[in-house]
Amino acid sequence: METTLVLLKPSCVQRQLIGEIVHRFERRGLRIAGMKMMQLDDAILREHYAHLVDRPFFPTLAASMQTSPVVALALSGVEAVGVVRAMTGFTNGRKADPGTIRGDYAMSNQQNIVHASDSVENAAIELNRFFRPEEIFDYKSGVFDFLYGVGEA
Repeated sequence: METTLVLLKPSCVQRQLIGEIVHRFERRGLRIAGMKMMQLDDAILREHYAHLVDRPFFPTLAASMQTSPVVALALSGVEAVGVVRAMTGFTNGRKADPGTIRGDYAMSNQQNIVHASDSVENAAIELNRFFRPEEIFDYKSGVFDFLYGVGEA
């Protein structure tokens, strides 16, 4: 089992899509291991987007991420990182396939509804950035045995 981070960005919050997006993850079979709303500050944004801080668009990105709270999700499942990445689609919503979250709800590269961890290693780092250990729960979902075949999980 893997656990990955998803941030429902201000574009999701402001467009009142939180429930719809969470529903899609749950319907797929991912388990919510943690969820909270939070306002991001400059420090956490500089840490989270450290690889982009020196890019000319970073101030616009940071300002955009602070226009409203975000919803941080810890989602668990077999190969959760890859499953979530496939569900979110290409970063630029205009290029994302229909049926993906960005393909269905985004028209922008920046206002693209969600952030999703891109690797198991980055998921661990990002989960620690947005959640304290006691905010992530490990429990067996009642539908677990109907999601995975014998030996898959």
